Amino acid sequence: MTATAASNAPDRCTIPVTGMTCAACSGRIQRSLERTPGVTTANVNLMTGSATVSYDGAAISPAGLVEVIRSTGYGARLPPADESGEELLSAQDEARAGEIRDLRRKLIVSIVAAVLTMLVSMPLAETVSHGATADPFMRFMMPLTAGPAVWRYALLALTIPVVGWAGRHFYTRAWAAFRHHSADMNTLIAVGTGAAFLYSLTVTLAGEWFAVRGIEPQVYYEAVTWIIALVLFGNLLEARAKGQTTSAIRRLIGLRPPTARVVRDGLEVQIDLAELRPGDVVVVRPGEKLPADGTVIEGSSHVDESMLTGEPMPVAKRSADTVIGGTLNRNGAFHFRVGRVGRDTVLSRIIRMVQQAQGSKAPIQRLADRISAIFVPVVLSIAVATFVIWFDFGPSPAYLHGLVSAVTVLIIACPCAMGLAVPTAVMVSTGRGAELGVLIKGGEVLERSQAVDTVVFDKTGTITAGRPTVRSVVLAPDTEAGLPGDETGLLQLAAAVERNSEHPLAEAVVGEAERRGGASLTATGFESLTGRGVTGTVEGRRIAVGNAALVRDLGAHPGGLAAESDRLAAEGSTPVFVVVGGRVAGLIAIADPVKPTSRRAVAALERLGIGTVLLTGDDRRTAEAVARAVGIGRVFAEVLPDRKLEEVRRIQGQGKVVAMVGDGINDAPALAQADVGIAMGTGTDVAIEAGAITLMRGDPLGAVTAIALARRTMRLIRQNLFWAFIYNVIGIPVAAGVLYPMFGLRLTPAMAAAAMALSSVSVVSNSLRLRRFSLREDQV
Repeated sequence: MTATAASNAPDRCTIPVTGMTCAACSGRIQRSLERTPGVTTANVNLMTGSATVSYDGAAISPAGLVEVIRSTGYGARLPPADESGEELLSAQDEARAGEIRDLRRKLIVSIVAAVLTMLVSMPLAETVSHGATADPFMRFMMPLTAGPAVWRYALLALTIPVVGWAGRHFYTRAWAAFRHHSADMNTLIAVGTGAAFLYSLTVTLAGEWFAVRGIEPQVYYEAVTWIIALVLFGNLLEARAKGQTTSAIRRLIGLRPPTARVVRDGLEVQIDLAELRPGDVVVVRPGEKLPADGTVIEGSSHVDESMLTGEPMPVAKRSADTVIGGTLNRNGAFHFRVGRVGRDTVLSRIIRMVQQAQGSKAPIQRLADRISAIFVPVVLSIAVATFVIWFDFGPSPAYLHGLVSAVTVLIIACPCAMGLAVPTAVMVSTGRGAELGVLIKGGEVLERSQAVDTVVFDKTGTITAGRPTVRSVVLAPDTEAGLPGDETGLLQLAAAVERNSEHPLAEAVVGEAERRGGASLTATGFESLTGRGVTGTVEGRRIAVGNAALVRDLGAHPGGLAAESDRLAAEGSTPVFVVVGGRVAGLIAIADPVKPTSRRAVAALERLGIGTVLLTGDDRRTAEAVARAVGIGRVFAEVLPDRKLEEVRRIQGQGKVVAMVGDGINDAPALAQADVGIAMGTGTDVAIEAGAITLMRGDPLGAVTAIALARRTMRLIRQNLFWAFIYNVIGIPVAAGVLYPMFGLRLTPAMAAAAMALSSVSVVSNSLRLRRFSLREDQV
């Protein structure tokens, strides 16, 4: 990225939001933010209780964004600048735990009140209708001296704590929404229970007025208490289920040990993790977790990195090797020097990326957002129409039937399920992916990934291990004067130039030269020719090391080495020519072994109906040999890095949805062009940031996992949205009374409250099934 591009990039912040209860809430906040000058994009997530905003810092500040949120009637605060993602999650966990405790207390009070009001209301209704009750228990509970009016006041006394305390937040939030000219789930609950309560209160205070006009003075306190109790029960189950969606992040955070053993003044000292600083020397014993990232300086061991990479086999670590905080030391002891701590460690960056992904939205969420924007006003209109129709055409007492049916419509139509349908699945899916070593950057990536029908693989480091070794060295048949006379001499000339290159093939040449020994030479005038090779001057002679294209560019002739080059390439080796002073002196055959899981990954993709392509800058014959070994049918070889993007674009022009799997560095343009960029990585900084998906263990099977997980996630999202929509499509008419004329069936408000709670919990529970996702044996 250029400096100009970086300076033009919008600022980004995540603001915790409180008080949201449904999709209408998050939608209202998001629309307000999007209309704010200076805001580029806004994403308000009901599940995470946060607003992620991209904005122009010159036009508006984060404090201004907080005020915009507060102006909609919801709570918001700016997290401290030094607050880490883990600290934010801990604060959210504490807040959710407090919410659960509060809901539990309110639920207990509401349930007790609901049971008592039900016990009194049923025989009270019989007394009002027939003048006495035949129930001996109720005759004992209701002595002759206590008439129905007294018991209505008793019911009022039982209901007031429920309305005034346990369910008070429904009314205060509904009033806040009304003051901001909007409506949400709380509006429906408040209007429904409020109407029933106010009618019952009027009957209680003026029962005689109703009686003298021939209207039975019935009260509906039990409906009010049961509705609030059942809604609170649904809220409690929902809050507990939400907590389970962040379990993956908690497990990642739990990988970090609370203390570290460091060497100070020659002594081992145990310190808190917060006191650890870069440069400290840490002692790690068998069975201990590493507290930070660093480099081994003494000792050796095998480290279990499975929780970060998904790789089950421990990785050997010795001097100069990199280690990652949060991984588990197995069988040896070693010292390492701390490189990064706190927010800068690989583990912390992974946690932040997963949190950002969980706070994102899939494009399919826009459907639910558009519906929720008009849903509550439409439901209020339906409730009014229901009351009018019952009042005009219903049986006596028509106004009571109309009131009860209108309240039932309001209660059953709460849009909680719609608001939870997408974000719950995205949260659980991205968390599960992280546990499997697949980092997915949000809901939009999931939605794009499920549509992939072609996967383009890079070769080196993706299909192959990326650790090439020299298989053989072949000298020119007729060695002329001035050319090296043995293999070691040829390797030393090549290695002198290749030491300045970072290409994996160069590392293989340098490594083999060092292994064989001989005089170490130094090159000057180094030049890298992208896609062809390198050149430099060694002891006054111009040396070139590269492929056949470089030989042609130099006007050299491979002679008898051409046939040998063809043979080695057909066997899967990469032939590298060494040109000395304009003459081909020999070639070096370098082989990069195919990863054990590459063939399984290609076969698994084929079973998923996904085509595969190999795209590489390597020699065509080598590329075709590797492709045959793993089962890839289409090969694009000898493609320069800057041309890979065009090849990906050409495949997309054929109507294909393309995922590009590469190393995240050399393949960056192609990764960006692909519909889904999948970066191979081993926990390095660049790999974590590159691509829409990062495969932490560098295993091509991870691409299969990512696509299969995306497909499963989108299938569950569609299920969630279907049931959320169909629930209202069926539930609202039934609540309004469409079945009454033919079957005499009606829903009570309490039944509607139970159904509403069940719909929300079912959506969350369906999404939680993703926590058990894994590739089946028949898929791999």
